[in-house]
Amino acid sequence: MSILSKHKKIETNVTLLMVLSFLVVTIGGIVQIAPLFYLENTIEDVEGMRPYSPLELAGREIYIREGCYVCHSQMIRPMRDEVERYGHYSLAAESQYDHPFQWGSKRTGPDLARVGGRYSDDWHIDHLISPQSVVPESVMPKYGYLLDRKVKPEMVRDLMATHRMVGVPYTEEMIEFAAADVRTQIDPWGDTDDFLARYPKAQVRNFDGANGVSEMDALVAYLQMLGTLVDFSTFTPDASR
Repeated sequence: MSILSKHKKIETNVTLLMVLSFLVVTIGGIVQIAPLFYLENTIEDVEGMRPYSPLELAGREIYIREGCYVCHSQMIRPMRDEVERYGHYSLAAESQYDHPFQWGSKRTGPDLARVGGRYSDDWHIDHLISPQSVVPESVMPKYGYLLDRKVKPEMVRDLMATHRMVGVPYTEEMIEFAAADVRTQIDPWGDTDDFLARYPKAQVRNFDGANGVSEMDALVAYLQMLGTLVDFSTFTPDASR
């Protein structure tokens, strides 16, 4: 009874309740945050991860601009139902170059963290032009106009420079050749050796099959690389983290 009576004092005293609540939240926050100051790196280095190629980065900006993140998450949680449906659970390293990250918590459509390579370029283009033609129950709007909008390579170069300011390890060489690399990635007959040295595993082809570099090219290039950089057949998690 004495414990309950003391608790009653807290419940009936607004000032005391606020002070004690603040102390509890403060202690909890310190317990969660303080250890991070003693870690050299909170993200496990994973072989295969690299910054986005210029065309992929342009596609990601289009993805954000069109609000795709509102209906699609990019974070597979380590639960059986999600892993069986979408693939290996997401790693922190896979989002280390994302500003902002695309984890999300709303799934009107499926998670896209591992969508790369699951469908053909033609499927993606048909889906973006008329979603209901491939997924009849879809409520997704149409994005066919992306075929008519062209990517501005100079804008992509400035975008890469901005991302470097927030920690993405783009080199001077990457930024210098950004405009050329945008065009190189859609030209399978071009000289791609230097490009692939800068961006290993980048997919080189004319994604929309039309002349020029369209926003459709960029968006499909971005979607097709999601989840393809890490070789999970050889990946072993670092148990110390």
